[in-house]
Amino acid sequence: MGTIGKAVRTAVCGTALMLVALPGISAAAEQGGAKGMHEGHDHSAHGGNSMDMGEKIFSGKAGPWTAEARLIDMKAQMEKSGVSAATAAKFAGKRHLMLFVTDPATGKPAAGVAGKVVVTGPDKASSSTVTLVVMGDHIGADVGMPTAGKYTFNAEIESGAKKGSATFSYTLK
Repeated sequence: MGTIGKAVRTAVCGTALMLVALPGISAAAEQGGAKGMHEGHDHSAHGGNSMDMGEKIFSGKAGPWTAEARLIDMKAQMEKSGVSAATAAKFAGKRHLMLFVTDPATGKPAAGVAGKVVVTGPDKASSSTVTLVVMGDHIGADVGMPTAGKYTFNAEIESGAKKGSATFSYTLK
């Protein structure tokens, strides 16, 4: 029962984040359509501020692909969307990790990508593995980051016979 509850909570959080991002997505569509949403992954240039698409924490290679990782503070995003303080407080310590994986030959999102990421916290003794789920033009997951310090992300990505990985870190203040 706990697993089902967690899956439902993750789906609800993902849906809430997508709804919060809709104004930025709509503005991006007016400024250049879906093509503009992927070029260079400078999402702040497409009608939303950098908060709407999170903070860029990685840009580089992941096997045969180029990748960009962004991190959204879910509590701050909920507060910005106007939900009650009590509802926003439920998201404290939660972040949404978005990984945009692009085929460098075409500049388009890589098709059929899936993956997982191991998140190691500041104490280095604890880590968690989360599955990256397809969410529109990125793969992503909600991750717990409850304490300040340096977090390391080790992402493993695959699509068909292709595999890649990327390791990056983020310091939570």
